Amino acid sequence: MNEERKVAGIYIRVSTEDQVREGFSLGEQEEKLKALCKYKDYKIYKVYKDAGISAKDMANRPAFQQMLEDMKAGKINYIVAYKLDRVTRSVRDLEVLISELEKHNCYLICDRDDVNTSSANRKIFCKNVNSSFTTRN
Repeated sequence: MNEERKVAGIYIRVSTEDQVREGFSLGEQEEKLKALCKYKDYKIYKVYKDAGISAKDMANRPAFQQMLEDMKAGKINYIVAYKLDRVTRSVRDLEVLISELEKHNCYLICDRDDVNTSSANRKIFCKNVNSSFTTRN
């Protein structure tokens, strides 16, 4: 039996403001996401960390860019993040990301926001992203 390969890249990020305002550190995010991957039986390829960097755009985050390169190279097929706002705060960037994920048969899982683009309702999520997404910096 050929079981689906589930290799995750864990993405964690905090900006200085996030840590002060919301009080969750890189370490706390990493611990929770490693536990989630274990529970879902995902093999963890790598933990990608962007510390002290805003999510207002995807281009200026070195770990995020490395994760996308690893996805394109077929090293990971799941991106696991704590919350959607850890990944991006831009609807436009999210639409670009979803398109790239689909192109490379990769899925986005956001634990706290119940985002899972590998599920049957992926298309609904993608279409409704504008209605439930905030674009604060």
